[in-house]
Amino acid sequence: VAIKDLISTQGITTAGGARAYADFVPDEDDIVVERLKAAGAIILGKTNVAELGYGAVGHNPVFATTRNPWAPERTSGGSSAGSAVAVATGMAPVALGSDGGGSIRIPAALCGVVGYKASMGRVPLYPGCRDERYPGFSGWESIEHIGPLARTVADVALIMSVIAGPDPRDRLSIPCADVDWLRSPLGGIGGLRIAYTPDWGYAPVDPEVRDIAARAARVFERELGCHVEEAGPGFADPAAAFEALVALETDLVGMRRQLAADPRAYSPGLAAMVQRAWSATEFTDAIVQRKRVANAMWRLMRSHDLLLTPTVAAPAFELEIAGPATIAGQPVPPQGWTPFTYIMNLTGQPAISVPAGWTRAGLPVGLHICGPHLGDA
Repeated sequence: VAIKDLISTQGITTAGGARAYADFVPDEDDIVVERLKAAGAIILGKTNVAELGYGAVGHNPVFATTRNPWAPERTSGGSSAGSAVAVATGMAPVALGSDGGGSIRIPAALCGVVGYKASMGRVPLYPGCRDERYPGFSGWESIEHIGPLARTVADVALIMSVIAGPDPRDRLSIPCADVDWLRSPLGGIGGLRIAYTPDWGYAPVDPEVRDIAARAARVFERELGCHVEEAGPGFADPAAAFEALVALETDLVGMRRQLAADPRAYSPGLAAMVQRAWSATEFTDAIVQRKRVANAMWRLMRSHDLLLTPTVAAPAFELEIAGPATIAGQPVPPQGWTPFTYIMNLTGQPAISVPAGWTRAGLPVGLHICGPHLGDA
């Protein structure tokens, strides 16, 4: 098993891709690492990340950029970049990633593997996101998840059978008695009611990605016996709200203190977010918008068993940029290529990215399959 470098490993450097933690050696394992070791797993090493997970591509100020295994001049996605590449290249059969806005599912899609974010609380986190001693590592409490990447859904389920279940160190952790992880991938899904949205109604999506995801969605109806209809939850673009929630759950005081002691502790982009004068109104508006998204989503899922979308809005792009400037001929912000995954971090719903097909240039495309509240099975 390979372990993302944001997940604590006792006695093994956990730099998180940040200069502030380049020599950090945790004094304890994260809960998931404890559980893997207890189950007999062999920890092969740590995998590269975006700086402290604040980004969806695999470059940081500490280590070399993680490259896409199918096209080394292109991005592998992120922030669990190294975990996805380790699995795709056969360096490890399975790897752990973390996901605060798509950081498991995004690189899974761009690297052609399976990546799973369970329901909020299924997999307990500590010390990651919970230990107040480490600014930068301690944020994202209500949106962060840890989960597996693998080449098959069965392998993902196997890892979930080991790492899921409550722990008193994580106040948000919940029981798993309603999920038989090893049996869940078996059997048919005929009769399920499935919603498919190619774009949420507002997001620019690359035409080739849109076509591949639509063909994958049709498989559910034509080959798997489901009823599929194009339908979406109907909310407005909540990207600004998500950005504010990330800041709200960041230890701004602690990270500002680190920057005051060492202006190079964090890269300029992350430092700018930390030092920005966020307002209480921005934070409370974000909380209200999150409620609006969650309410729209449960209303949609009340009449559907699954929701399908593309995992990301564009194929892998060139290294060393945050995202394409345009998609489908429309200008987009740097994170405009990731409109789908973070919604499930706002709501806490389970979601998986599975390989859906290939572009004409030979780049993988992922299908994003989302379940209802606690619908992991």
